[in-house]
Amino acid sequence: MDARSHLDGKLLLALAASAVLGIFFWNAWPLYPFKLLVVLMHESGHAAATYLVGGSVDQIRVSPDEAGVTFSRYVPALWRSVIVSSAGYVGSTVSGCVLVWLAARTRNGRWPLVALGVWCTGVALLYVRDGFTLLFTAGCALVLFVLARFGFDWLRRAVLVFLGSFSVCYALYDIRDDLLHLSSSGQSDADTLARLTFIPAIFWGVAWGALSIVLVALTLRRVLVDRSNPAAAIPMSA
Repeated sequence: MDARSHLDGKLLLALAASAVLGIFFWNAWPLYPFKLLVVLMHESGHAAATYLVGGSVDQIRVSPDEAGVTFSRYVPALWRSVIVSSAGYVGSTVSGCVLVWLAARTRNGRWPLVALGVWCTGVALLYVRDGFTLLFTAGCALVLFVLARFGFDWLRRAVLVFLGSFSVCYALYDIRDDLLHLSSSGQSDADTLARLTFIPAIFWGVAWGALSIVLVALTLRRVLVDRSNPAAAIPMSA
């Protein structure tokens, strides 16, 4: 991987297709495993934030109904709760932006897929205690490793872009869903913070959504500017 952007026409097409799928075909069954994978990213964000505030994680669980939960322990404090609760949605967006950025910076996409496979394996070994989540995480790891080893370069990079943009779409969709209570029962991260801070859930949802949009815009600007002016991204030696 070098400092030049490699975001070509195929990846731009994959990015556009991912946005279309996320908006118009959200409930299509082929997207189901990708939804579960993004739920795992969401819960991993909570887990990472738990460690960031000095806590520990007992278990991560993904359910067939696309719900997820992270069982964590940390010393009670308002600022810790804000960080841990916010890290799910924001973490999904950050993960998505990183995947899109990596797809634009790598020629073959192999090592980011290997890293994703290692992440799934690590979650399975360290934090999974139930059969469904174990089966899902192990299956994802296997598919990612196989794709990294045998997939075509363009396919690997397209998968990175798709996973990245889909993760961002899922975060924004889930925030909207929670705020409108289309499928939640007062158990969303925004509801949790509303109970702790007495600040309405809509405030947290809007804040997370706005931050997510800013991160996406900065990421797209970065990769598209690099593509249109690659010489600016190449460091010059003295």
